Amino acid sequence: QVQLVESGGGLVQAGGSLRLACAASGRTFSRYVMGWFRQAPGKEREFVAAISGAALTKIYSDSVKGRFTISRDNGENMVYLQMSNLNPEDTAAYYCTRGSRIGTNGGMYGSWGQGTQVTVSS
Repeated sequence: QVQLVESGGGLVQAGGSLRLACAASGRTFSRYVMGWFRQAPGKEREFVAAISGAALTKIYSDSVKGRFTISRDNGENMVYLQMSNLNPEDTAAYYCTRGSRIGTNGGMYGSWGQGTQVTVSS
């Protein structure tokens, strides 16, 4: 069973930046798609970004495209989400996830981290 541990969340002013990190256990990290989802209070979980195993394919939600960048380091079993030009609508708990196929549906991903909170003040 893979373990995913997120870090890097915090409080930031609108227009600011944060970089989230997710550390994954196991020896087969590069075989899997890695993704980020987020969930704000009272709202459904929302796809943010995903990256294929070799980092050849990256997909983003329309709400973060051009502001967020997903990347990975297969040698370190790490996936990152660089977030720039943050706005209060980005406030949410952000979750790292692992799957076998890249996509925007949370049902395609089988393992989830515990989440890290991002709060953007106006």
